[in-house]
Amino acid sequence: MASSRLPPGALTLKQQFMRRQQVLVLYRKILRAIRQVPSEADRKYLQDWAREEFKRNKSATEEDTIRMMITQGNMQLKELERTLALAKS
Repeated sequence: MASSRLPPGALTLKQQFMRRQQVLVLYRKILRAIRQVPSEADRKYLQDWAREEFKRNKSATEEDTIRMMITQGNMQLKELERTLALAKS
């Protein structure tokens, strides 16, 4: 079986596809949230930051590492959304 030849912690092709979809959904959500930032300078800074973070971690292959980064990204997204909601109120 192909999965037995994979190093421990490596993702199968199906898992890679699913993780990729999760990462793309997270990236899009972050960029959509950033569009709501009122200051253009802050918006540009956050867009550059998000792009660089995703590019920097693009080559990650360890399942646990990828899961942790997705979890951290979701937490940062929620924090940004909370901050934007407070700024609007």
